[in-house]
Amino acid sequence: MDVSSAMKKMTVKQSAGGAGGEGGGGGGPAVCLVSKESCSGFQPHSWRKACMACGCSTVDHAPGNDVEDDQRMGRLLADSPCSHLTAKVKGGGGLRMYKRNRIVVTNPVVSRKDPTFNTTTYDWAPAGLNQKLAMQYMELIPHNQYPVSGTDGALERRRQLLSQLPIYDQDPMKCQSLASEEEISSMLLFVKQYKQEVLGVGEVALPGEEGALKEAAIQRTAKEAKDRSNSDKKDALEHHDHSSANNNAASTAGSTNGTDDSTKTEYRCTGCQGEVAKESPAVYAERAGYPSALWHPTCFVCSECGQGLVDLVYFWSNQKLFCGRHYCQTVWPRCSGCDELIFCQSFHTAKDGRTYHHNHYCCWKCGQNLDTPCQH
Repeated sequence: MDVSSAMKKMTVKQSAGGAGGEGGGGGGPAVCLVSKESCSGFQPHSWRKACMACGCSTVDHAPGNDVEDDQRMGRLLADSPCSHLTAKVKGGGGLRMYKRNRIVVTNPVVSRKDPTFNTTTYDWAPAGLNQKLAMQYMELIPHNQYPVSGTDGALERRRQLLSQLPIYDQDPMKCQSLASEEEISSMLLFVKQYKQEVLGVGEVALPGEEGALKEAAIQRTAKEAKDRSNSDKKDALEHHDHSSANNNAASTAGSTNGTDDSTKTEYRCTGCQGEVAKESPAVYAERAGYPSALWHPTCFVCSECGQGLVDLVYFWSNQKLFCGRHYCQTVWPRCSGCDELIFCQSFHTAKDGRTYHHNHYCCWKCGQNLDTPCQH
């Protein structure tokens, strides 16, 4: 998307009264998960990512549906080294959809009568795994976090998608605070850079199998470079060389895990430094290098908020794992009023250190400046 087209579309959207939040989708009003019966349904604030009915955040209402979730993730992973986890939308003009891995487990029910079966559907599982290894991975995370369809675990996954990977951190069309072509251009450049340099999706494998992951990554990069148009060929080759250099540097750097698969006697988690059993699934991050880093599934978390990284989507920066939200905040300030990143040069910093767009440093109900007491 170029700057001029983004500016035009944003103008049309905002003049029509469109909100910059996630939107309620086609599933009807999303009842608040915090206020519950006291909330009549999500009523979006004009600029704040919150509900006018109860005051809770958009995330607490978990609006949307699976299609919207996969569209958002597809947009995020497109034009990144993780684009192989997406597929082109037929007739979508280049749009891509997240190829989310879902698994269905069927268990027989023993009874005196005819045999029956219970099925359990997991809304998400690590990509590329057979069912046995996927279930081994699930057994290593807390039971209440199992993304089983229709359960609190699946609902929590959706809340994490909205919180850790807000759409307005990647799509200027979902932002209401961008006021100039310069700000839009800054955001588009920022998104392009983090997709190419920081964004990644963790891969699950048994310790010692990282060689296959590395080989698959090399083949993907080579294929992507080959498939690019002539105009993009130079950039693709430069990115391939850059990625290879990073991986080689990470692989040759000293680490507790060693670099020789054949002589390695033990594996250490990069997060807790505890031992990872050879028969236990571990999470690898290509950005961190093969085989220098691997994590217990419960240790693959954001270094800032400590939350498990939803769908294993990570941002690798300064030798640390971040969720999307907290990585973006290391580069650009975030408005504590509207929750969007601040791309303008002038903004307000409160006494407590929080940052705001100048016009968002106010009571969200009456608009009174926060330095002046109001009835709210």
